[in-house]
Amino acid sequence: MKKIRFSALLVMFTWISFASGQDLDFRASAREVVSVGDQFRLIYSINGQASGFRAPVIKDFSVLAGPSQSTSTSMQIINNQVSRSVEYSFTYILQATNEGTFTIPPASVNVDGKAYQSNPVTIKVVKGSAPASPGAQQQTQPQGGEITAKDLFVRASVNKSNPYQGEQVIITYKIYTRVPVAEYSITRAPSTAGFWSQDLIKDNTKLNQYRETVDGSEYVVAEIKKEALFAQKSGNLTIEPLEMDVVAQIQRKASRRGFNDPFFDSFFNDSFLGSTYQNVRKTLRSNQLNINVRPLPSANRPSEFTGAVGNFSISSSIDREQLKANEALTLKFTITGKGNIKLVEKPNLVFPSDFEVYDPRITDNIAASQAGVSGSRTFEYLVIPRNPGDFTIKSSRFAFFDIESGTYKTLNSPDFRIKVEKGTGNEANVVAGSSNKEDFKYIGTDIRFIKTSPLKLRPVNSYFLSHPLFPLWLAIPPVLLAAFMLIWRNELRKRNNLALMRNRKATRVARKRLKAAEHFLKQKNQDAFWAEVSNALWGYISDKFNIPGSTLSMDSVNQALKNKNVNEDLITQFISALNNCEFARFAPGDKSQVMDKLYREAIEVITNTEQHLK
Repeated sequence: MKKIRFSALLVMFTWISFASGQDLDFRASAREVVSVGDQFRLIYSINGQASGFRAPVIKDFSVLAGPSQSTSTSMQIINNQVSRSVEYSFTYILQATNEGTFTIPPASVNVDGKAYQSNPVTIKVVKGSAPASPGAQQQTQPQGGEITAKDLFVRASVNKSNPYQGEQVIITYKIYTRVPVAEYSITRAPSTAGFWSQDLIKDNTKLNQYRETVDGSEYVVAEIKKEALFAQKSGNLTIEPLEMDVVAQIQRKASRRGFNDPFFDSFFNDSFLGSTYQNVRKTLRSNQLNINVRPLPSANRPSEFTGAVGNFSISSSIDREQLKANEALTLKFTITGKGNIKLVEKPNLVFPSDFEVYDPRITDNIAASQAGVSGSRTFEYLVIPRNPGDFTIKSSRFAFFDIESGTYKTLNSPDFRIKVEKGTGNEANVVAGSSNKEDFKYIGTDIRFIKTSPLKLRPVNSYFLSHPLFPLWLAIPPVLLAAFMLIWRNELRKRNNLALMRNRKATRVARKRLKAAEHFLKQKNQDAFWAEVSNALWGYISDKFNIPGSTLSMDSVNQALKNKNVNEDLITQFISALNNCEFARFAPGDKSQVMDKLYREAIEVITNTEQHLK
């Protein structure tokens, strides 16, 4: 019997000749009328081998699943000649959300290097239960029942169920399936109250998949979520379940009349001839996790311990060991390792009292991978010695709890010796015989000397109220008050006119900046000098003509001066001063001569402009 079946199959494949020259048909189909909330299929089918399917933008319906691709094959025997045609289909599961008539644009595919478009699909969405349109495709249920908990489930696991407080714990959520999964979405993230968490999976489109046997059944497993947790308190802590929606694909077996032979049933259900699948939505819920967090031991706990738990190392460095007073140096303190590094606090560094220390800038270089959280945290201190002398930044101690040994460990940074020379800036006054700043308390005289000057005596019972000028003095306060109110109201009116106030103060502000530039010129402080001269020139134009700083440019300066009828030579001189200010700092040669020349040029151009505008 088997030989007969094999011979029949061999003859059949010998007779097969692929249909050629047939007209290509790429069409879209769906139900014409649906109700709000209904789920229905949108199917794109083409009678040829297609590639590069490009779906349209579906705006008016919710896309629940798809596109899922399937293949169907039909055979026809005419005059002992077997012709075979293949039809490819791309199926969406849509849901109607709003009433109305909507049109889904065409899709496109490539066949033998040519692009083809399907027809658009118009669907009417109505209230209530919509009648099925003729020829509409009905959604079928999978044969053999629904998906059971043994076919598809999600499970949460943790690598440590009894960690120390602050210890890194990795929790993994895996989906186990024996059926194809088209898509999934997490509808409720697990609650992690009492933990600080860090997501370890950055790209959810590339899941770690493998096979695993559970209770004698083999499953395809995918890690859908992975987190590193750090307990912030001890005790029994609970992690609530994760909830998610999954769209699974179930093979639909269609009955064939006239064929009861299991050989033919197996043959026509083979993947070579294509299979039909149905999408089924299922809600999954993971198990709850209970974690018993142990408190850190109190015995032998160092005073420097601030909560670091893991395995760490430290390093520290300074950018200079010799400098002048009022100059700055940078000290970097870096903690590297694996654990709750993002929660590590700044070290307790002790600096000399003569040093001015700013709050550190914290830089994190932390990586989250499948193995957990690791990296480094750097504390960068800006330190300014205010007085000359030889100083020492003492060693700093960093303590952490080592998980592997279950003990506290302390690391020490090296000492740094700093030599500070007398600077040229404004150092603080130093008392002779002392190298440190001291706080002084002024004590006033406690003995009052006898007065030796002549005393001024006045008659008894002599009062100012009886003086002839008393009425005049009595009238002076109201007059002064009225004059003050008039002057104040006039001043308020002027101050409300911001443009007028800026115009009046433009020259004064520019001179103040030029005076500061002169001070930096004498000190040969180039950067500060260029900044003040530039602010003086641009600020004068901005205030004088009420031009916002964001719109200041060479063109706006030129136009503003022309509007005030300033002569061309003076405009050219002002523009030249602005250009010189921008490029002089980068010019080669003696910077002192360039700075002095630009300073005089700025004074001259502002003075000439002010005189012309008056």
